[in-house]
Amino acid sequence: MATRKREKELARAKYERQQARRHKRSASQRALHIGIGIAVAVVIVLAIVGIGLANRSTSLEATASEAASPSTSAATPATPVTCTSPGTPRTNVETFASAPATPGTLPTTMTLRTNCGDIVIALNPKAPKTVASEAFLAQQGFYANTSCHRLTTNIIYVLQCGDPTGDGSGGPGYTVPDENLPGSGDANYPAGTVAMANAGPGTAGSQFFLVYQDSTLPPDYTIWGTITEGLDIVKGVAAIGTKNVNGDGAPTQPVFITSAAAS
Repeated sequence: MATRKREKELARAKYERQQARRHKRSASQRALHIGIGIAVAVVIVLAIVGIGLANRSTSLEATASEAASPSTSAATPATPVTCTSPGTPRTNVETFASAPATPGTLPTTMTLRTNCGDIVIALNPKAPKTVASEAFLAQQGFYANTSCHRLTTNIIYVLQCGDPTGDGSGGPGYTVPDENLPGSGDANYPAGTVAMANAGPGTAGSQFFLVYQDSTLPPDYTIWGTITEGLDIVKGVAAIGTKNVNGDGAPTQPVFITSAAAS
């Protein structure tokens, strides 16, 4: 009897050890799945943010507001901005058959004259095709009498301009290849950066965005300039927020480009 009792005790102890091991493996597997879920969520958020800078004409459009709680102003303190009434947007939208040739000597500066003041951009020679295109469009009056149609104040901090249609669907009729892409990492599009919006690789046209606060984005957008004067204007406009409550839409304070010139 003592032997049978001892065997039962040993069998029970073995069973309990097996159950403990199974429980531990199950807990580890649950923790792994949770970790994967968090990682996937982070990737999805970054993808949403990046796609949000695409031209509005694409079906892949997603906004930064879908990945963050609503906000109506930028986190960076800004001085008040003084603007005049915006002008009347032009109705004719000229397009071109092909991108301009890249000249041997590139301009070094572009000035956007707006109803809120001048924004001066130092042009980056590491993006020669883009700089040549931007200078050409400015010379052709493509940006004259156009509105900056989109402001984002969640996760990414940019003012998007360059679309004569005013709704994010327009372009010059040609595309420019990607150039001078930054590396991946935090704040890879720092405040003052000027970069091209796009609808995917190699689809940049005329739309561009002005970064007013350090932003982390997928490294997919050509950097073609740096704001040297007027960053305070963009910050001031951003501080006023957007017309909707999502922190992604038309700026409450309209920004109207009266003319653009490169030299």
